[in-house]
Amino acid sequence: MSEFPPSQPAPAAPPTPPAPAFAPEAPQPAPAFAPEAPRPTSAFVPEAPQAAPAFAAPSPSAPVLWCQNLTKTYGSAVALDRFTISVPAGRIVGLLGPNGSGKTTLLKMIAGVSHPTAGEVRVAGLPVGPQSKALVSYLPERPYFSRSMRVREMLAYFADFYADFDSALAHEMLGRLGVDPAAACSTLSKGTVEKVQLTLVMARHAALYLLDEPIGGVDPAARDYILSTIIRAYRPQSTIILSTHLVRDVESVLDDFILLRYGQMLLHAPVAYVREKGTTLDAFFREEFRC
Repeated sequence: MSEFPPSQPAPAAPPTPPAPAFAPEAPQPAPAFAPEAPRPTSAFVPEAPQAAPAFAAPSPSAPVLWCQNLTKTYGSAVALDRFTISVPAGRIVGLLGPNGSGKTTLLKMIAGVSHPTAGEVRVAGLPVGPQSKALVSYLPERPYFSRSMRVREMLAYFADFYADFDSALAHEMLGRLGVDPAAACSTLSKGTVEKVQLTLVMARHAALYLLDEPIGGVDPAARDYILSTIIRAYRPQSTIILSTHLVRDVESVLDDFILLRYGQMLLHAPVAYVREKGTTLDAFFREEFRC
């Protein structure tokens, strides 16, 4: 007889619950995307090419310089008062007067650097603007180039900016004046810098040259040489207006002169006018402006 109790029957496994009756979803039809109708392209009509602005051409029959009642005021101070003049081509004109008489103010307005308070300026029949500025070669009273530039860089700048700049003539003038094109402006004396700037201005083939005190900063020995340089570069179809109070030095090269005092024109006449009176322009000037 076995010592072990009889084995108990294994308990019955619990019944497996029936699987849930999942009804599979009906497959959804793919969304019916209606393709977008092609967008109409914009009806672009290219613009007709614009014609270049019709700039007026310089008039060969017009005076090179014409001013009518030209006036410039600074507050209550009158720098130029109703200045009226007509200057033809082919003249070298001295703009004469003591300091403060309005010479620089007049040249700036002709060059388009300063605007008049009233009155009108025309160059070869053109009002002051880009076209007239292309005909004017202006030497201001003060240096305007960076002292770090070399002379040849200044020549290259002018050649790039002005279509009428004559590089060969500029080098020829520098050679006559004894200026090295490789020199830096910082190494040049004040008088030599003025020689370089005069060369740049006179090497252009302009209709009107405006020279503000071109010999004021150079020693007396060099003045005749600079004036001869101006005359060599001068073209008979052009006009030069040369501002100075050093009348004796420029008298020999002038055709006409303008006397200014306190912004008003006292006289515009040929140099022959004073010679017929048996005197010189320098003596006439000194008598007129004697203190």
